[in-house]
Amino acid sequence: MNVGARTVLLTGATGGLGHAIARRLAAAGARVVLSGRRADVLAALASEIGAQVAPADLSDPDAVRALAAAHADVDILIANAGVPASGRLQSYSDDQIERALLVNLHAPIILTHALAPQMVKRGAGHIVFMSSLAGKTATAGSSLYNATKYGLRGFAGAMRAELHGTGVGVSTIFPGFIRDSGMFADANVKLPFGVGTKTPGQVADATLRAIERNRGEIDVAPVSLKLGSLLGGVAPETAARVTRKSGGDDIARQFETGQLDKR
Repeated sequence: MNVGARTVLLTGATGGLGHAIARRLAAAGARVVLSGRRADVLAALASEIGAQVAPADLSDPDAVRALAAAHADVDILIANAGVPASGRLQSYSDDQIERALLVNLHAPIILTHALAPQMVKRGAGHIVFMSSLAGKTATAGSSLYNATKYGLRGFAGAMRAELHGTGVGVSTIFPGFIRDSGMFADANVKLPFGVGTKTPGQVADATLRAIERNRGEIDVAPVSLKLGSLLGGVAPETAARVTRKSGGDDIARQFETGQLDKR
């Protein structure tokens, strides 16, 4: 699908990745509807790129349904919103667990449930889910985040199969460590030597490429991390040992400390 003159609903537009994706889509000619919790941040970005603003708290199911109803005519949905959900499960309250599940998994499913049938009726559309390499490889200290991102990958894959032949594409993006902005950058985590990163702009480019070429899955990560996620899928015990030896437990502790205020 060519995004030019298409209407895109982008969730999580207040964060660094959301900003990069919004700017990239607007530059390609899309009409962008920005959604997020902070209306002031959305307004500033909307003024910059000529977008529409649709504030919503995706931890509120009623707000998710209202967002979908108000924008039922969009051509493209980019489910980018997410909370970090870092740390061991025992460190979470029940309410914090529920919020992570609502934002990271429930909201994308509800938005798809509401918007996909309209796209099918028109015979054209695209849905993009922002997952993570954590949706391919499980690691200690991120059980809740892994659960939401694995779930998102499974949902996206099944929806792609269900919508095959309707004119509606489905794609999933799997970022690794993204520098400069986003969850990883906000946590100020220090990676071991040799562990590479990518930029928000590269995630935005991958998102546009996924839509234009109807790609099922795209990893946005250095080759070493891509190979690590592949190993995690075929030999999880071996991958877990490699992760421990390469400082994975320390990285997980840094993430938990740096993201406590985002639960």
